[in-house]
Amino acid sequence: MAKRKLEICCFTAESALRAAQAGAHRIELCDNIAEGGTTPSHATIDWVVKQLQIPVNVIVRPRGGDFLYSDMEYHLIKEDIAHIKRLGANGIVIGFLTPTGEINVQKTAEIIKLAAPMEVTFHRAFDMCNNPFEALEQLKELGVTRILTSGGYANAKKGAHVIAQLVQKANDEIIIMPGSGINHRNLGDLIVSTMANEYHSSAKIFIDGGMQFKNSNVSMSGNDAPDEFRHISVDSSQIKKMLSILNEHN
Repeated sequence: MAKRKLEICCFTAESALRAAQAGAHRIELCDNIAEGGTTPSHATIDWVVKQLQIPVNVIVRPRGGDFLYSDMEYHLIKEDIAHIKRLGANGIVIGFLTPTGEINVQKTAEIIKLAAPMEVTFHRAFDMCNNPFEALEQLKELGVTRILTSGGYANAKKGAHVIAQLVQKANDEIIIMPGSGINHRNLGDLIVSTMANEYHSSAKIFIDGGMQFKNSNVSMSGNDAPDEFRHISVDSSQIKKMLSILNEHN
C-alpha cells in the first residue's frame, strides 16, 4: 500500500514555508480564503516553488463563485497555467463544469494537455457535480491525477460514506483525496472509514498583526464586523499531529 500523504492548503507564502517546515508532504498554494481559493500572484508562486523542497500545486481559479467560466476567464486560466509551468510548479488544481452540473470534458482535456507534464488535481468543483460516480469515470478517462472531494457534503466527515465508495471505484486509477474540515481530531476516523491514501487540510490559524493603531470604523472587505488586524497562517503543531496519525496507519 502507498504511504499516506498530507497536503496542506496554504493561502500565503509564509504559510507554505511553515507547513513545509512542519513536515507536510505537498502544498496546495492559493490566495483569498474568503472565496474558497483563487490563483495566487506569480511572485508568490515563484518564491514558494524556489524555496520549498516539497511539491507545490497551484490553484488556477480567476474568481470565486461557480465553475462556469467565460471565454475571457478561460483565456486567463490558460495564460496562468503557462506561467505556472514556466515557474516549475509540480501541478495545478482546476475544475470546469457545464451548466447542468457535469464535468466539462472538453476544457478539462485541453487544460491537461496544456499543463503536461504537471499533475492535475480536479478540485471541489467535483462536489458540485450532479453525479459524482459518472464524474469520477470521466476524470479517470481524461487522466486527471487526483480528485479533491468532501463527497458532495459540507465537509469530509459528513461525506465519508461517499468518499469511501469513490476510493473503491477509483481502483487506484486516480487518487481520491478527502478534504474540507479535516484536522487531527477526525483524521484517524476518516482513514478508517475511507481508506484514502492522501488527505487535504488547511490546518488554519489566524495570527494577530503588529498594528498598534486600529481603526475599527473601516473594513477593507465591506464586512459589518471586520477583523482587519489578523491574517491567516497554518498551525504547525496540528500538522505534526496529523502526520503522526498518518504514520500510525501506514
